Amino acid sequence: MRRKVKKPDHLKPDIKFGRLDISKFINHVMQSGKKNAAREIVYGAFETIKEKDGQDPMEVFELAMQNTGPMMEVRSRRIGGANYQVPREVRPERRDFLAMKWIVDAAKSKSGRPMKAKLADEILAASKNEGEAVKKRENTHKMAEANKAFAHFSW
Repeated sequence: MRRKVKKPDHLKPDIKFGRLDISKFINHVMQSGKKNAAREIVYGAFETIKEKDGQDPMEVFELAMQNTGPMMEVRSRRIGGANYQVPREVRPERRDFLAMKWIVDAAKSKSGRPMKAKLADEILAASKNEGEAVKKRENTHKMAEANKAFAHFSW
């Protein structure tokens, strides 16, 4: 029997901009429950974007999220003793989750500079359709395209 659908947690908007997506992004950056440190990193990254690019950091962040979020992904499905990579469309909530995760992971993978500088660089790169997070999305789309023959196994 299937389990109940989990109700999503009601998240409060962030302090500075009053937006839910920024609040979620702060939670992705947070490690070991240190939310104030995560806020400082994200807000510092937005200040760096404002100084470097001269654009509104909110617009740059939105563009980065759009450019990084995948439209298709592959999910493994076992049929008759064989595993197939079945391409599926990505739900909007998962698209946002993956975009945030890939941007934060790409920033964490770099070394030698403060996290807010690395995060600012990755957000700027993603807004220009460059960087590791966008590469990850392209690879995901390529895998989905390559396995299009197995789309009829979709459930």
